Amino acid sequence: MERKELIAMISLLDDNDNEIINAITQSLLGKGSDIIPELERAWEAALDDKIQERLGNLIQEIQFAALKEDLKRWVHTGSANILEGAFYVAKFNFPDISFDSVDLCIENIRKDVWLEINDNLTALEKVKIINFIMFQIHKFGRNPVSFHAPQNSYINQVIESRKGNPVSLAIVYLSVAWKLGLPIYGVNLPKNFLIAYKDEYRQYDAQDQSEDILFYINPFNKGAVLGRREIDYFITQQQLEPLQSYYEPCSNRDIIIRLINDLIVAYEKLGNIRKIEKLRELLSISQS
Repeated sequence: MERKELIAMISLLDDNDNEIINAITQSLLGKGSDIIPELERAWEAALDDKIQERLGNLIQEIQFAALKEDLKRWVHTGSANILEGAFYVAKFNFPDISFDSVDLCIENIRKDVWLEINDNLTALEKVKIINFIMFQIHKFGRNPVSFHAPQNSYINQVIESRKGNPVSLAIVYLSVAWKLGLPIYGVNLPKNFLIAYKDEYRQYDAQDQSEDILFYINPFNKGAVLGRREIDYFITQQQLEPLQSYYEPCSNRDIIIRLINDLIVAYEKLGNIRKIEKLRELLSISQS
């Protein structure tokens, strides 16, 4: 579409006829994120609060539609990069962030670990190095102020503040491990979230994947190393039904579903119904 034609169409949002406004809005929504810069220029130039609101809502709807398509693509192409999935969740609230800015921090941690790690080390020795770099050098840790705050689940804010919840801290850890090619995976334990280090030399048992795990890691407790007995104790203490899935690696999709559910809980506590509705759309895509 020619720029003049687009500008003319945007100007019709000033109309008082709701049918015209709805028709123009639907037409503009169909043109995708390429028209956002022109919409933003119109928003900046608008003198009427009502027009600004319409333009602002339109920009948000286009951005959200693009986000849903990105998340669908991530889900349906294997969900290999957990950081990418977390990035799309963060774009829900921060549409202008770039993946490169998020990835840079992970890459810096990876480089620091890579300088210290080698193939002659045991799995436990490798994890001790990651723990030292992530929790002592880069100062990641739990948020001591508010466990349920939304910022604990947005990966860009976690990277900026170095504070997060069990899932977001695990995502940082998993992202570093993935870049290093280590056999480390998430474990979807309720009321916490763990990481499993699998035995890369063992023939995996399809019936009981927990048999292939060397040990577990708790990123919410500075990477503390755990055995199966500690998980047994935690499950008993929390009065949970001891499901096999609490001991086995989960998929990256499961982790993103957990991350979105954490955000829904956070916004329920804040009473933000609109964000909850939008997050449920993202949840549905992640589960499809």
